[in-house]
Amino acid sequence: FEKRGVGQSNGKRIERRSGDSGQLGKLFTVDCTRWNFGAADGWDGVCSGGMGAAWRAQCNLAGAAHADGDEKGEDWRSAYDCNGGDEPGEEAKNPAGKDSIDSFSGDLLVIGLPEQKDAEKYELSSDIKALDDSTSGAISEILEENKFSGKASSKATARLVGSSSVKRVAVFGLGDDVEKAKTLRELGAFSVSTAKAMKGVSSAGVYVGQMSGGQARSITEGAVVASYSDVRFRRTPEDQSDPPSIELLALSDDSAIEKGRMQSSGLLLAKELVDAPANFVTPAALAETAEKIAKDHGLEVEIFDKEKCEEMGMGSYLAVAQAGANPPKFIHLTYKGKNAKKKVVIIGKGLTFDSGGYNLKAGAGSMIEKMKLDMGGSAAALGAANVIGQLKPDGVEVHFIVASCENMISGDGLHPGDIVTASNGTTIEVLNTDAEGRLTLADALIFAENLGDVDYIVDLATLTGAIVVSLGSDIAGLWSSSDDLAEKLMTASNATGEKMWRMPLPDEYKEMIKGSISDLKNIGGRGAGSITAALFLKEFVKSTPWAHIDIAGTAYSEKAGGGTGYGVRTLVELVSRLSDGQ
Repeated sequence: FEKRGVGQSNGKRIERRSGDSGQLGKLFTVDCTRWNFGAADGWDGVCSGGMGAAWRAQCNLAGAAHADGDEKGEDWRSAYDCNGGDEPGEEAKNPAGKDSIDSFSGDLLVIGLPEQKDAEKYELSSDIKALDDSTSGAISEILEENKFSGKASSKATARLVGSSSVKRVAVFGLGDDVEKAKTLRELGAFSVSTAKAMKGVSSAGVYVGQMSGGQARSITEGAVVASYSDVRFRRTPEDQSDPPSIELLALSDDSAIEKGRMQSSGLLLAKELVDAPANFVTPAALAETAEKIAKDHGLEVEIFDKEKCEEMGMGSYLAVAQAGANPPKFIHLTYKGKNAKKKVVIIGKGLTFDSGGYNLKAGAGSMIEKMKLDMGGSAAALGAANVIGQLKPDGVEVHFIVASCENMISGDGLHPGDIVTASNGTTIEVLNTDAEGRLTLADALIFAENLGDVDYIVDLATLTGAIVVSLGSDIAGLWSSSDDLAEKLMTASNATGEKMWRMPLPDEYKEMIKGSISDLKNIGGRGAGSITAALFLKEFVKSTPWAHIDIAGTAYSEKAGGGTGYGVRTLVELVSRLSDGQ
């Protein structure tokens, strides 16, 4: 076990531990993000077995299932009530002096400040002014020196002197919207990175005034993600130091911390899946991931093998898979909330490696070495399932579908010019084997609608290079047959800060994908490539409101160092809003 990230907020620790869990240990980091250790019985694959013994030795969880504690256990029990209760212990419930800015005594204080446009001098609120007075005006001085106005994501730091126990202070601009999730995530990440960069800093407090639940959730998410370092494939981690603890001050909603950690667990799962190479994340590994999510959070799961998919007539999907040494896995996860009134299907493209097939990705700029990322849609879907399974929203039933396989070359591989038949009988002439994702999604979309009484279908896919040319690496493309669904997705996108732009679905472009000797062809020519790809997918949805999100540009970022987890936040927000009747 290695401690990945530790933080505190009103006495509750933000903890992230990881380790091996049988075969899955080699595939991705197992996430145990819970401050509520008393309810650890639910983590069958994490708090039991050989790996669980190491966990129990740290937590000293009491009871027959958690009997392997050591001398560290007493400290854990005093803070977390590890004797079997579902609530934190007294220390966590009643932290001494952890509620306000004036009582904070850690090493670093990070203050989020709203924007004051056109102000000659930044006016501090009374609580921050009191701290400023105790440090002989040091906070005012750094604001003036940096001409700080509170503009979103602006920042400055300084060392303090005087009577205050806080020795360092940092200010961070919240902009004109102090509830904006993206900015607050950046504040959480800034708090961690600033503390890491300063020698002798082991704890930091974050203050934005009276902190709302939404603010705490976003700050927690940002802090947890920033504390994470992917060292799965290194023999010796470069940085083995403990990350700083983070304390959220003046928090009004303690449950928001746990929700933020739930959100970050799904995001980090998606990032890890995208970042792991194709010899680790195979179709079988994705299926195992889905099974673990189902086991941990009480979802239903079905995994269909090649033979079962053949029985269901999934000729379009299986044509892509037929050259791969790793057999295909069709994944179907189901979350059933109480009193479900809305039924939603989320589909993620799951090409664990895309060589291009006989239309091989070759030459400069082909990015074949990066094609482990072609399962970014499935990573987002499974990441969202991991979060939704923990949040357990009422009023919704959510299905998660991944038609997973590899697109490879062999004597049994799909030829350019072959005609394949989807499970609804539609014939498709495959003019380019590197336009394979839409072939797998075709059968997934048919399966989704055949579930019956579906209100919305949303698919996410790293589908086309054309969308990167159109919208770049920060904005995904959105196509939808339903203005209502498109509006819901845009609202969720705006709330989470995952940018997307609605694109057209012009009927006149359908001629570009009409087959000459088949019903359809899988490419439409050089122009409007992302649009004709979306129109192709639309052919496999009869009447259900449907949306397609092309995340080819947003699922992976060289600047960010790998997978982004794009889509997890928007999908969770969409489902949460549907749960609330929006």
